[in-house]
Amino acid sequence: MKIVIRGYSGSGKSTLARKLGEKHGVPVLHLDRVQWLPNWTARDDAEKRRIVKAFLDENESWVIDGNYSSLYQQRRLEEADTIILMLFSRLSCLCRVSKRKRQYRGQTRPDMGEGCEEKLDAAFLRWVLWEGRSRKIRQSYAKIQAQYPEKTVVIRNQRELDALIAQV
Repeated sequence: MKIVIRGYSGSGKSTLARKLGEKHGVPVLHLDRVQWLPNWTARDDAEKRRIVKAFLDENESWVIDGNYSSLYQQRRLEEADTIILMLFSRLSCLCRVSKRKRQYRGQTRPDMGEGCEEKLDAAFLRWVLWEGRSRKIRQSYAKIQAQYPEKTVVIRNQRELDALIAQV
C-alpha cells in the first residue's frame, strides 16, 4: 500500500497520514520534517531529495504527506495506490491552524521538523488564506485528478474525511 496525501495547509494532511500509517502499520514520511531544520531553517535541496529518495527506495509500503513538488512528486504520484487531495475551504483551514496553534503552543508538532515550534504569523496566515491557493496550485490539483482519476480521492470537508477514515 502506498498513499500520497496532498492539499491545502491546515487541512489535516499530517494527521490523516499518521492515522493511516498507524492503522496499516506502514511507515509515514511527513515532508515538512524533511523540509525544516531547527528554528524553521530550510534543509539543503540535495539533502531533502536524498532523504525522500531513500525512503521511497527502502519501503515497499508507505504514506507520504506534503506538497513539495521538487521532492520526487511524479514518482510518488505514479507509485501511489491512492492519492488523497485535502481541499478544505479557507475558513476550515484557518480554524484548523488556529486550533493547532493552541494545541501545540510552545511545542513542535510530531509531524514537523525538530525545533520548529508551532507558529501562526502573518506570512503563514497569508499562505493559508491566499498564496497557498493560487491558480497554479489549484491547477496542479486539477491536473492530478485528471491524470490519476482512478486512484484520486478528493476530501473537501470534515464529514468526507470522517467517512474516509471510517471506510479504511
